[in-house]
Amino acid sequence: MQSQSLSSVIGTIAGVISSDRFPTGERAALRRMTPRQPPPLAFYRFALSHLPDGWDHSKESQKDWMTLMAGISIMSPNAHDPKSSLGRVLAEKNYSEARLERLLSDSAVGDVRRILVLRVARFLGSKSSPFNWVHAARLLLTQDDEKLMAVREQIAKDYYGSKRETE
Repeated sequence: MQSQSLSSVIGTIAGVISSDRFPTGERAALRRMTPRQPPPLAFYRFALSHLPDGWDHSKESQKDWMTLMAGISIMSPNAHDPKSSLGRVLAEKNYSEARLERLLSDSAVGDVRRILVLRVARFLGSKSSPFNWVHAARLLLTQDDEKLMAVREQIAKDYYGSKRETE
């Protein structure tokens, strides 16, 4: 999936889930999703209408999209801000370096990475601090090791760049 189309998909997902017209029961069902449990029917109802082709090409991909939808739901209605990088927002809200290291480490794969992303969503949601969910999407959806390393590096650079500015 190309960057522009991923941005468009994430913007659509966040807009729909955060909308006043989106049923609160559906949002609550999406919010409760975890990668280790089967998704609720609300997930399939939403996915078939709003996710890009291929979202379900593997169980791993399906879990990544579940995680993105759950995270955005957790933070709704104040979830997505395309102008705020994930690393910068984490730094501004004093997210610990130890937690950031776990999130960005090579050992954070599969369900571990997904759970860590959901923890980020809960942390930033509790502080009403939206961020650009495209960054979290890339962290979850990128399969190529070299590209994934670049995603991790950018999040770290944004985090430490923001930390340096505030010192």
